[in-house]
Amino acid sequence: MRVLIAPDKFAGTLTAVEAAAAIEEGWRRRDPQAEVLIAPMADGGPGFIDVLSTVVDGRLLSVVVRGPLGAEVPATVLVGGETAYIETAQACGLHLVEPADRRPEDASTYGVGQLIAAAVDAGAKRIILGLGGSGTNDAGAGLLAALGATAVGGSLEAGAKGLAELTEVDLEPARTRLAGVELVAASDVENPMLGLRGATNIFGTQKGITDERKPAVDGYLTRFAELAGRKTADQKGAGAAGGLGYALLLLGAERVSGIDLVASLTGLEVKAGQVDLVLTGEGAFDFQSRDGKVISGVAKVANDAMRPCVVLAGKVQIGAREMRTMGVESAYSLVDAVGEERAFADPHGSLATVAERVAKTWAR
Repeated sequence: MRVLIAPDKFAGTLTAVEAAAAIEEGWRRRDPQAEVLIAPMADGGPGFIDVLSTVVDGRLLSVVVRGPLGAEVPATVLVGGETAYIETAQACGLHLVEPADRRPEDASTYGVGQLIAAAVDAGAKRIILGLGGSGTNDAGAGLLAALGATAVGGSLEAGAKGLAELTEVDLEPARTRLAGVELVAASDVENPMLGLRGATNIFGTQKGITDERKPAVDGYLTRFAELAGRKTADQKGAGAAGGLGYALLLLGAERVSGIDLVASLTGLEVKAGQVDLVLTGEGAFDFQSRDGKVISGVAKVANDAMRPCVVLAGKVQIGAREMRTMGVESAYSLVDAVGEERAFADPHGSLATVAERVAKTWAR
């Protein structure tokens, strides 16, 4: 039996690399002679560097940058030749701020700009940024400020609130700083930055922006866009990572699918054609899994290779009909199999247990 194991992270419990190891362990208990290929996945959010460092021949550059609320945080830039890879969540991720301390209107992407500057200083001519898991909603103004952009009447470094009274924005210093550098924004989000489908209204709640504050915060971003480039705010992906996508588009970035990028770098298509079964997974298999996420991307690759795709997830919250539409043959839930308490207390062991049960059904 030949099996490809290509999971996403199980948020808060296992990295994608750890999840793949647990699934392999469980599968081999039932089928020790299996030929197993490993391809941990990411869509641009947390875990992006962890996954790419297993397949990119390069070095990890350690950097200390500003976190979303100004405290210094450690981060890494993966440098391979003249290409650098950045996981923006390392500098502006929601996980960097405790729930009780979150102030989303003050949170800044300044640290992401510092990571870009570090990559340029390391000689990078092409910078690929994974977007996702952000705790910021500042339209990427902080990023632009870290690269030299200036403003009058407000502050680009002070989060969304700092944009409220802006009267002038100058992006040329940032563009000059990146002259000759190609930017690529890898994201699973296609939303524009403003309006009902924009960054604030769609993703603001998970960052702590209340429904009452959303009109005001969207207004702050609108003011900034009117000064920096209103048309760009309507482009696909401008709303990614609280508008971080917008700032990168202003700097000339190309937007690509995060999962497609990682799949290409990890050789997922080739590997899928070499196996009998593809296994993938994540913490929650739900309706969000359908749009540009790891499971949907892996399922598509498996289907293109005419191989069955099976999902292992912490929770399965999607019906059989929707599952089939995605190209997923079957899904197994850790919580249903071992109980919620054990699933969170021993995620590795629980995932291995479920993988063993999957092998009992699917191994030849």
